[in-house]
Amino acid sequence: MDKEKRDDTILEIAIMEMGRMRKGASFCPSEVVRWLYPQDWRFFMDEIKQEMMKLYREGKILVTQKDKAVDPAILPKGPVRIKVIKLL
Repeated sequence: MDKEKRDDTILEIAIMEMGRMRKGASFCPSEVVRWLYPQDWRFFMDEIKQEMMKLYREGKILVTQKDKAVDPAILPKGPVRIKVIKLL
């Protein structure tokens, strides 16, 4: 398994696990990378957003901005929230 695929898998598992721990409550993508990489979390924001959108298009999570679902075809700018709707 190459490194990029492995990182995607880790991020997917982390997003889904945070959703399980939150018991249906939404959370910010930065919370996931802060949990995984507390000192270097900012470096992983692009990766977590890409993985977030992949999971959104797969129907596993909901991504909202100002309480409205975002367009799954466009990476949103600004703060968003994630809510897991389909546990692994």
